[in-house]
Formats: sequence, structure tokens, C-alpha cells
Amino acid sequence: MPAVVVIGTQWGDEGKGKVVDLFSEDADYIVRFQGGNNAGHTLVVNNKKYIFHLIPSGILHQGKVCMIGNGVVLDPGVLIEELDRLEKNGQRVTPENLVISEHLHVIMPYHKALDVAREEKKGKGKIGTTGRGIGPCYEDKVARTGIRMNDLLDTEIFIEKLEKNVAEKNFILTKFLEAEPLDTEKIYRTYLEYSERLRPYVGSVSRELSKAFGRGASILFEGAQGTHLDIDHGTYPYVTSSNVVAGNACCGSGIGPTQIDRVIGICKAYTTRVGGGPFVTELSDEIGRHIQQSGGEYGATTGRPRRCGWLDLVVVNNAVRLNGLSWLAVTKLDVLTGIDPLKICTAYRYRGEKLDYFPPQVKILEDCEPVYETLRGWKEPITNVRKFTDLPENAKNYIRRVEELTGTPVKLVSVGPEREQTIVLENPFDE
Repeated sequence: MPAVVVIGTQWGDEGKGKVVDLFSEDADYIVRFQGGNNAGHTLVVNNKKYIFHLIPSGILHQGKVCMIGNGVVLDPGVLIEELDRLEKNGQRVTPENLVISEHLHVIMPYHKALDVAREEKKGKGKIGTTGRGIGPCYEDKVARTGIRMNDLLDTEIFIEKLEKNVAEKNFILTKFLEAEPLDTEKIYRTYLEYSERLRPYVGSVSRELSKAFGRGASILFEGAQGTHLDIDHGTYPYVTSSNVVAGNACCGSGIGPTQIDRVIGICKAYTTRVGGGPFVTELSDEIGRHIQQSGGEYGATTGRPRRCGWLDLVVVNNAVRLNGLSWLAVTKLDVLTGIDPLKICTAYRYRGEKLDYFPPQVKILEDCEPVYETLRGWKEPITNVRKFTDLPENAKNYIRRVEELTGTPVKLVSVGPEREQTIVLENPFDE
């Protein structure tokens, strides 16, 4: 059976959670492969809202195995809160349906303290970090001083690494960032409790996936954030601290690239962005405010309002190339109902030159102007539509134009937040 990767094509918040939830019905395994609790998936199931930061949203389906891969950085306290919240809602999570990679790195209190203190020190140069300690944890990973899950489960190794790290971080916090120091003993006691709670869930995601492939299981790899927040390919430095693109599904879970069959890119019918960084099609007018309100564009993790703008296909085409997209899934098409005319950005103009590619320099992007193509909108409500052929003609034209300009077929259209408010033209797990 196929192995499918789902990633965001823009700056995150594209509706990946809903799509992953939908595709999870036909998957046996759902794997999160990068990022941390700086990302959030919001799902609405039977009028009940679920927000996930670490556990794959496929956990809401019975008989599925969810995995948190080695490419994720994990805050144990946040994970335990999610486990408890799911338990209260009648969703039982056990070591049989959740596996945590023994190789993933653990977010420590000093990571969060550094994150917040550094951002404060930047003043006007803030990049919009969530303050969850994601970046500093990845720093320690690369510096080979990080604490991995298997270290956390070994008290001797854990205390040895912890003492060294706290000594170093406290020096930076107090002497350079003018922040308060942290207490090693307090951290040790708290994290020992975390380790005992999570110990039964820890295992080898890579080996388990190898067995699953051998049995012919269907596997869904769930990305966090969006392509243009990728540490290498995004709008650096206004990016996240991990590789968001589909290729990292292999590194972040311990499988080979030949095992991936399809890559699905999630594209919101317009564009949004949270935090700082260039945003060529951003709207600061009444249309932008309407999209923000109608689309409920507020961060699942931070509650911050999202910046909104017209659909930018320069951005999406960049994601098509970087991820080798098989299909597109267009979400929140219903939010555009009643807006006429609609605009799609097909290129940028920079100092009189037309650019049909996404320039890597933030300075250039900040000076780019959008080149728009105008399409007719529709007034008919579409939240109850379940077949593509039943959409208003102008809504169908909008989707068809996205397909033409990206060279990528659209196989799913979302017309509302509920599971059933989805038009599926093809299932990625069909052989």
C-alpha cells in the first residue's frame, strides 16, 4: 500500500490537520516527522474542536498507530497535557497506538528561557518566534549537546548532561541576556516524572516502520508548518528551525526515499502568514480583514492573528518544485465566497523586472510587487456542496486555474471546517 507525505505549501496554517485527519481513515500508521509544539493542527469533529501540537491528528481514529519521529523536538510536559486532554475526551492513547522515537531530542526549560530572552533582546528585529524553545533545542542537537529521549530514560546520563547544559545556559542567560538562571535540581525532578510517564511509549520508529512496510501497511507522514518556513528553503531568517519539505519525512522518521509514493501539498485558497517576514500579496484593506474574520485566521498555538492576502502562486509553485508534489489539496475555498473579483498572484515585479520565481533574498522579496490575474468570484454558498461538479462555475474556474498555473492536479477541495465538508476527487491510498 502507498506511503503518502502531506506538507504545507505556504507559511503553515493551510489546514493540514483536517486533511491528515481525513486521509488517516485509510492509513494504518500516521507519522509526525519534524517540528515541535510551535505548530498546531485544529480539527472540528462532531462540532467538537481538537487542537494538536505533537500527537498526530490521526489519533482520533480507532485502530491506527501514531508515531512521533526522531525529527521532532518534544516538550514532554506539552505531550502529557495532550494525552490527558484526549483521555478526558474519551480518546484513549496507549503504547499500542502511540510510539515516540527514542532518538528525538527533548525540549528543556533552558531552551524556552533562551528563546524568550533572545527575542526580547532583539527589540525591533524580532522574528516572531513562539517562544516554545524549538530553535534552541535544534541548536543543541546540531551542537551534539542535546538530550535525547533515550538519555532522559537513563538517570545517570540525564543528570550528567543536564548539569553541563544548565551551567552553560545559565551563564548565557545571566551574563549576556540579563535573564534569570534556572535550577538544575528542579528541572531534574520534573523531568524524571515526565520520563516515567512516557517510558512505555518510547521505541524505534524506524524499525517499526520497516516492519509496517514489510506487511504492506498504508503510511501517512504528517508535516508541520509550511514549505516557506523551511530552515533551508524558506524566507530566512523568518523561518522555523527544521526542514519542513517532504524530503525530511525520510530523515525525520528513519526510512529511505524510495519508500515514498506520493506527496500531497496543502494550499489554502488564499495566503496567510503569522509573525514577521515578507508577504508580497498581503492585504491591509477591508478584503484582508474580511478574510481574516471569515476564515478564523488566528494561530492554534499562539492565538496571534494571521496576516492575510491573495493566493500567491509564485509561493505555491516554489513548493511544487521543492517537494515534488503529486497533488494539491485546496482548503478554505468557502472563505472566498462573496468576494468579487478575486485575484491570483502569478508573478512578481522587482524594479521593473518580472520574476516568475521565488527569490531567496528577503530584501528583494520586501521590494517585490505582485502581478495579478483577476477572476470572477461567486456568491452562492458552498459549505454544503459535496461534489466538484456542484460547485458554482466560477469556483470551479478558480480551482482549474490553480491547476493550470501550477501544473499540478487538485484532488481535494475543502469547503468548511468539518470532516464532511470536503470534496475528495481521488484518494491517495487507492492503488
